[in-house]
Amino acid sequence: MDIAGTAPLLDVADLRTHFLGEEGTVRAVDGVSFSLPRGRTLCLVGESGCGKSVTALSIMGLVQRPPAVIPTGRVMFDGRDLLGLTREEMNELRGDRITMIFQEPMTSLNPAFTVG
Repeated sequence: MDIAGTAPLLDVADLRTHFLGEEGTVRAVDGVSFSLPRGRTLCLVGESGCGKSVTALSIMGLVQRPPAVIPTGRVMFDGRDLLGLTREEMNELRGDRITMIFQEPMTSLNPAFTVG
């Protein structure tokens, strides 16, 4: 709950996304936690290779499993646990309720239309 007593729109707790490979496990995301209140915007900022994209892809259910595994974590969006949803249930949320702007925004955004 936030100061106003309302649950955050997005609550990520101890999210871990690992990639299994021939040479061992790569811990691309290793214990990320944050909350996003309703009506706010979140930007993930960091150095190249720090896990920003894998974090967002994991939240959106777009990380390819396998080779990726999400051994622990909780991703609550508007009271629903995203990690427990089926592909069909996630497809109902994506685009309408939850969206990701990829690293090259000009390939996915049209300047003639407003976002939000």
